[in-house]
Parts: sequence; C-alpha cells; structure tokens
Amino acid sequence: MITPSRTVGPNVLAVDDTCVVYLHVDPVRRTAVAVDAGSGRWLDHLDEYGVDVVTDVIVTHHHRDQVEGLPRLAAAGARIWVPENEASLVDDVDRNWQRRPVANNYDLRLDRFSLLESVPVTGVMKDYSTTRIGHLDVTTVPTPGHTPGSVSYLIGGQAFVGDLVHSPGKVWSAAALQWSYVGLEGAALTMASLTQLLDHQPTVLLPSHGEPMSDPAAAVEQTCRTLADLYHVRMGFGTDILNKLDKPFVQLSPHLLMNRTSESRCYVLLSDAGTALMIDFGYDLTTGIPQGGERFTVRPWLPSLRALRRDYGIDRIEVAVPTHYHDDHVAGFNLLREVHGTEVWASSPVADVLENPSKYDLPCLWYEPIHCERHVPDGTSVRWREYELEMHALPGHTLYASAIGVTVDGRRVLATGDQQTGTWVPGALPEIPNFQYANLFRPDDFAASAALYQRLQPELMITGHWEPRLVEQDYLDELTKVGAEVARVHRALLQPDDPVFGGGTRITPYRIEAVHGVPFEVSVETADSVRLVVPPDWRCKQVDDRTFLVVPHVRQPVRRARIAAAVTRDGRYLGQLAEALVDVRLPEESS
Repeated sequence: MITPSRTVGPNVLAVDDTCVVYLHVDPVRRTAVAVDAGSGRWLDHLDEYGVDVVTDVIVTHHHRDQVEGLPRLAAAGARIWVPENEASLVDDVDRNWQRRPVANNYDLRLDRFSLLESVPVTGVMKDYSTTRIGHLDVTTVPTPGHTPGSVSYLIGGQAFVGDLVHSPGKVWSAAALQWSYVGLEGAALTMASLTQLLDHQPTVLLPSHGEPMSDPAAAVEQTCRTLADLYHVRMGFGTDILNKLDKPFVQLSPHLLMNRTSESRCYVLLSDAGTALMIDFGYDLTTGIPQGGERFTVRPWLPSLRALRRDYGIDRIEVAVPTHYHDDHVAGFNLLREVHGTEVWASSPVADVLENPSKYDLPCLWYEPIHCERHVPDGTSVRWREYELEMHALPGHTLYASAIGVTVDGRRVLATGDQQTGTWVPGALPEIPNFQYANLFRPDDFAASAALYQRLQPELMITGHWEPRLVEQDYLDELTKVGAEVARVHRALLQPDDPVFGGGTRITPYRIEAVHGVPFEVSVETADSVRLVVPPDWRCKQVDDRTFLVVPHVRQPVRRARIAAAVTRDGRYLGQLAEALVDVRLPEESS
C-alpha cells in the first residue's frame, strides 16, 4: 500500500505518516530532501514518489512522531540536520534519559517524547541562518512554543512550521504548551513565534499535523486569539507578549534604551553612526527566568532586534558588554556574535569566567564559553564610538562583576547589574542588598560598592531586574548604611574562619575533561596546607604548594569522578573542603 501523499507546491509532496513528511523532490536527479522523518515507513514507497534517494532530512523538533524514522534514514545514507538547540535530544538521548527527573518532577517540558536511542547527526540548523541542504536553500527561523528549541524552515516562500500550529485557531498539542507546573510558557511563545514568522512573508504555512494554510496572516491572527483565551482562562490574566514583542524598548534618553521584555533587562546605547552597544543580553522576550537544567531547556533568540531596526534605524549590534557572567545577562551573546558579528568586551575578571566556565564552581554559568574580544582591566575605560565606558570592580552580588559607567545625553549613568534593587522608598520600602553566598560574597563588598557610588556620583542607576533610578544623595547615603549593616550582621553571626571571610578552598578548574593516562594540572586556592585526594589507581604529584599534576587511570569511560582538596590548618586536619569533577575518556575515544 502506498503511503498517501499529495502535492503542496512545485515538486513538494506531503506524505501522511506519524506526522506529515514533506518531500522536496529534484525530478532530474530523482533525489529528495525531507522535512521531518515520521516513522520512516514511507521510505518503502520512494519509487511511487519519483524518488530513488533521500539525500537529507531536516528536523523541526525532536518529538518521536517527527524523528522515529531517523535511524532508518541514517542507515540509508541520508544526512540528518537538527535544530541546534535540540541536537542533544537526537545524538545524545541517553544523557537525557539518565538525567531527566522522574520522581518529584515539576518540569513539564515534553522532552521525554524523544528518541529511545541516539542517532548521529550530520550537522545543526543554526537560528537565523540560510543553509544549502541538498538542492535547497533553507532559512532557519527560531519558533519556540511547541518545544523550547523548535524551528520553522522557509524554503521558496513556504514555511514548514512543525507543530507550531495545526490549522487556523488550533494547535496540535495542549500539553506541549505548558513547560512548568503552573505556567503556559509555550502558549505565549507560540504567539510571539507565529507573529514573527509573518515578518518573512510566507505564502503558505505547512504544519506537521494539519492542512496547508494559504492565508498565513489570518491563520496567525485566529491562533493567537484562541491561545490568548486559553492563557486568560488558566492564568486569570491575559498575556501581553505581543505588546512586548511590538514595543520592547523604553527610551530613557535619546541615546539610551531599556529592554523591558528580557530577563534580565538589557540596555542599548545608540551611536550616531546607526549602530548599537548592548549592556547585558540574556533571554530576550521570555515568559520568566529559566531555572537551570539541560542546555536544550533554554533558548536565546533575538525578537526585540526587529524593533531596533524599525524604530531606531539600528542595523547592527557592534558590541555587547556584561555587568557579570550570570546566564540571564549573557545567554544571547554568542547568538549576537553569530548573527551580527557582535564583539564582547568585558572586564578582565568577568571575561575569564565567560571564556572558561569549567574553571569555576559558580551558580548561573552559561553552558558554552563566550569569547571576549577585549579584556578591560577594572579601573580603566574603553572607547566605543562617541562614548567612554568605565569599568569598576563591583563585588557583592557576585565576586566577578563590574559597574559600567558612561555619560549619555549629558547624564552620568551607572549600570550595576544585580547588586541591589534600587527600590528604596524612605519609610516604606527598604533597599535590598542582593547577595548570594555561592557567588563568592564577602562581608565588606557592599560597603565597598557604596563607597564606589559615593565617589562616582551617578545621576542614573540602571539595574538588571528593577526600574532605573534617578540618584540623589540621600539614596547614596542609604546604600552606605546598607553596606555597613551587611558587614555588621555577618561579623556578628559568623566565625572568623567561615569561608565567607576567607574565600574558602577551591580547586581550579572545577570541571575537567581528561584522557586515561594523560596528565592534567589543577591548582588549589587556599591559605592552608593541602593535599589532593584522587581515586584509587590514579597518580598525583604535587608540583608546588598549590599545584598538582594528576594522571587518571580507568578501565572504562568515567563521568564525574571526584577529586578533593584535603586541608590542614596549624596542624589540625579540617577535612576535604573542596572537590572537582573529572570526565575521563579512553584514548581511542579522544582520537
């Protein structure tokens, strides 16, 4: 029996399977490129479709009804291309099956509806890119909603939308719209994704389940309306995500904008040359701050930049500067570089964390290294276009942070990241010092930052999550009082040898990739005498007071073997106060 098919465009067939598989046929060569794989049973009928060989398959998202047939396609020699954000859900699925929470689970993303076994992929489809796949030019558009990493493909004016929409006013899966236990994140982001898809003026929307939609604008309008109704019924209030998409920026002054839709808030410095500099850029147009997890659970994208072009004539983000390394401030930096050629300029301490995240045991690290074209020492300045940006050390919220000072439109502005809230109202709201101990806090950090503010005398302070604040002397004096109080309560509460005072013991790097029999070096940061504890059969040589050379020996690959720093102070053994994690491969795996 022939798997039912129909023509949906010139040399484009829609084949009914576990999902609709779209075959782009080259009739001269009798080859085809498939959008999604379905079960793969349609491969038994290629001759009826005028095809001898499927050269490539491009995947819209990782769900099993889209990808069950990938092993068969791979065995037949087809090249497999998957969304960059979901690559691990195809070529490394065992990791997800092993790590995915099952008991006491509040993560409702449907990433368990994925392949049972891994399939090697040829390459990834990068967001906002146009790639030659087989005989086609394919543009990849990020369209989170059905899954965080979903994409749509634009080919010859047709939009292959996966499960973003089923038909006008309808979606394929309600469950896929709910990513957290109490939210409808996917519903809101589906609305934003559909609206942005119209920017590309597709002639037709071709879904993985459903029929072609020849009036994309009407289909999007109707679907957004029904999704908004669902959101209101579940949440008790409406979503303003389309308003945020249309108007993401607040103009603080003619050359300084604040993005009100991102987590955290980012700021745009406009140059007279028609280019821009970003201060921070994390998760653009989100429905909330991501709370960690595997890489595929988060999705940097660039929806607010359409408004920069439309409303401010900005054609390129030249530079991005972080206040600190936390993911909600830097998640979008690598994507900015890929799409805009953006350079990252960071203070030297922050740059080291961005470029070498595996060295550090810190919260909120971004998954991949972020290369920094400029490392700017704290206490110095760097010029961009008509602006002079000053970098100032700002420990407190985290040890590795900078206050960024710049004069914009005649006003002294200071970006302080997440150091404090700026919500102080005398007699009504207190000022909150935003410290987290795991960020390597020290008791006097907030007193030091208050002294910096007093010296700089900023007129406007801009922060990561709170409203900009026009600064008067009484606010600076309040921060001085808060800094003194932070120091006082810690000294009253803690013992002098608490790690908060001395910085504690740390092994660097914290995460290590090693090869059986190949030495690697670690250093231990401590004021005390130390020895390194390694697994049995491993060798360890102390090079100097703080440096150790380790040779791992394993019979099979090991993930997260532990080494520890055993500390002695003044003749008293204090125990194994710090650890590091080592992944060890066998030599043939690393060749």
